[in-house]
Order: sequence, then structure tokens, then C-alpha cells
Amino acid sequence: MTRLVRGADGRMWTVRSQVQWRNPAGDADFEHDVSGGHGPGVLMLAIVVVMAVVLVAWTPADVVVPAWLVVALVLVFLFFPVRWAVRRPWVVAAESKKTDELPPERWVGTVRGMLTVRDEVAKVARKIEMYSLPDLDGPLQPVD
Repeated sequence: MTRLVRGADGRMWTVRSQVQWRNPAGDADFEHDVSGGHGPGVLMLAIVVVMAVVLVAWTPADVVVPAWLVVALVLVFLFFPVRWAVRRPWVVAAESKKTDELPPERWVGTVRGMLTVRDEVAKVARKIEMYSLPDLDGPLQPVD
């Protein structure tokens, strides 16, 4: 998602957001980054698939499975993958071009969540329109 915003001082800013499919390494997330990669997740998925196939194969023919139970099981299995996709971190960047009086600026930050990033991009655009800079208290920080 990209937005062009005119600041109060007349500069044009480009506010961009892009999803990150890999978590950035950070001090707060250190314990999570030490995991063995994708191997344990793939192994658990394979175990669940094998168990589901065995359950279906061993079900007697006269057992009637209600449709609501199948839908409930599908929703339970899809909860975590959908949550993972929706809660991905997004990189938000606000950049201005060099003018005669002012140097170029670049502000970058990370926001988690698809709906949160839309609100944050709108807030950054409003702050730039009003004050010519993103908010220092927000997730964006100046980059040299």
C-alpha cells in the first residue's frame, strides 16, 4: 500500500507499507528465533494429517458424521494458520524527497497486524499533513 501525502511545509511524502513474511530478529523475540526453523511445524502438520486419515479410514460405514462437526473441525484446524497470516509484521516507511531548503528524510517502523497497519498509515499521513513530520511517539523512527 502506497500513499502520497503533502506535508504542511509543502514537501511530498511517500508513505508505504509492506508485509514481512519472516519475523525480524529482535531482542524481545530472541526466544522465538532460537527455534529449529520450519521443521517442527512441518512435522506436526504431517502428524495431524496422518491422524486424520487414520480416523477417516477406521470409521465404520454406519457412523453418521454431522456436517456441523466437519465444519467445526475445519475451523479449528484453520484458526492458527489464519491468525499467523493476519498478524504478520508490516514495515511502514515514510520518505520525503530533497527540496531546495530541506534534506530528504526517511522514517521506518514495524506494525503488527493487517488492520492495525491501515490505521497506522492513516495516522502517519495525518501527522505529516498537519505537522510536516510523522509522530515521534508512534512506531516510525527517523533513519539516517
